Amino acid sequence: MTAYRPAQIAELLGVSTDTVRRWCDEGRLTSRRSAGGPRMVDGADLARYLTEQTAAYQPESVMSQSARNRFTGIVTRVDRDTLVAIVEVYAPPHRLVSMMTREAADELNLQPGDLATAAVKSTNVVIEIPT
Repeated sequence: MTAYRPAQIAELLGVSTDTVRRWCDEGRLTSRRSAGGPRMVDGADLARYLTEQTAAYQPESVMSQSARNRFTGIVTRVDRDTLVAIVEVYAPPHRLVSMMTREAADELNLQPGDLATAAVKSTNVVIEIPT
């Protein structure tokens, strides 16, 4: 199971480390400590918390790649079938769903709670305006 330190969660969500610690103290996030170790939050609990939120996250870093539309977030769902897998990434305020081969999902060992970046590259983009 993937686990995160409060500082990692703070960076991902664009809040302070103290805010994440406060969320843990208030019971909004479940955390644990090992003997003398740092506070840790299980990835699955973080995924649960994020699905209940609507706040936006703007990543500060862009990885070197031609795709410019990158959304970093937490994997909230992985449904594996015989040939394909459906992977959902919650990158507030966006929820991205990707269909990939099951083999690819297995090679990445994708699980709810994992940190992942969805790179979107498309030849067609539809722009809509309100009427």
